[in-house]
Amino acid sequence: MRGSTTVPGSEQLTPPRHIAVVMDGNGRWAKKRFLPRFFGHKQGVDALVKIVQACIDRKVEYLTVFAFSSENWRRPQDEVSGLMGLVLAAVSRYLAKMGQLGVRIRIVGDRESVSDKLRQAWNEAESATAHNTKLTLSVAFNYGGRWDIVQAARKAIAAGVPADELTEAKLSEYTAMAFAPDPDLFIRTGGEVRISNFLLWQVAYTEFVFSDCLWPEFGEKELDAAIAEFHARDRRFGGVKDAS
Repeated sequence: MRGSTTVPGSEQLTPPRHIAVVMDGNGRWAKKRFLPRFFGHKQGVDALVKIVQACIDRKVEYLTVFAFSSENWRRPQDEVSGLMGLVLAAVSRYLAKMGQLGVRIRIVGDRESVSDKLRQAWNEAESATAHNTKLTLSVAFNYGGRWDIVQAARKAIAAGVPADELTEAKLSEYTAMAFAPDPDLFIRTGGEVRISNFLLWQVAYTEFVFSDCLWPEFGEKELDAAIAEFHARDRRFGGVKDAS
């Protein structure tokens, strides 16, 4: 049934509240088709829009995607420039659709290194969708997990938090993802098996699923498979379940 997730022998299961995704494989998708890498990134945006709809159908509350890491500036200049232009085009093309779907857009990451035009587009997207409640789509752009921890510590210090009061819970209040619960499910596409500096603080007890599927080809079937694998896990959060 659309909008539900089941595994063999079980009833309908509660979906993960928060899914985080490393959208990997765009460049390889394009290379397989003898196309410039930019076309892979463009196809990746279309795939994201479909996954947003799929998450809404499945009652997922938060979707966080890794769009551009703080290390991605090392890529060829033409690819970086193309990505920046693609972000602007995507905001223009899909903002109204996201609003109609009830999606709230949040941008997480260091905004200082991007252009004024891009910052303005992000601000407009966040402002235009701030009232939406069906799904919070967080786009991590110019983001790094280590950067997030450092900036959170700096904010806590600037706020005058005493050292003996700086608990894990208190530091979490200053992270870039403070508005969302920690991810339940972390998906990485493209066949790579690593975190790549994404949400390091937040994924302490997250379940990981690594898919060989290239991101532009990732659809509802692959999402359901990842959610089914999530439900098959025994989540103890460091404790021991009662065996009786």
